[in-house]
Amino acid sequence: MYNLTFLKKENDLNKIIKNYRKENSSLSILFISLWDDYCSATVDKLVSKYKSNNKGEKLYIVDSYNMPHSFVIYKTTKLPHLVQLREKHSISEDYLPNILKKLRLN
Repeated sequence: MYNLTFLKKENDLNKIIKNYRKENSSLSILFISLWDDYCSATVDKLVSKYKSNNKGEKLYIVDSYNMPHSFVIYKTTKLPHLVQLREKHSISEDYLPNILKKLRLN
C-alpha cells in the first residue's frame, strides 16, 4: 500500500530526504516524465489503485518538468526510476517490469 504525494518543488524533496535521514524511516521516490507514455501509464495505474489510500508507505512522485535538478540526486538517467530508501540502504530500479512489481501494479 502506498500513499501518493506529487511534489512540485525541489525544496520539498530536499526536506523529505533530510527528514528521512533523521528518522531512519522508509520512503519511495518515483522519478517520471509525463512526456513519456510508459511513465504516464504507470502514474495512471498508481492513481487508480492508490488514489483514496491515506495509509501505507509514502510514495513521492517527482516530475522532470517541474523538478529537473532533483534527478541528479540519484543519478537518474532512465525513466521511470524508482528509488526506495530503507533504514540503512537504498534500492534503485529503472527496469519497468521490476518497478511495476515493486509497486504491486501487475
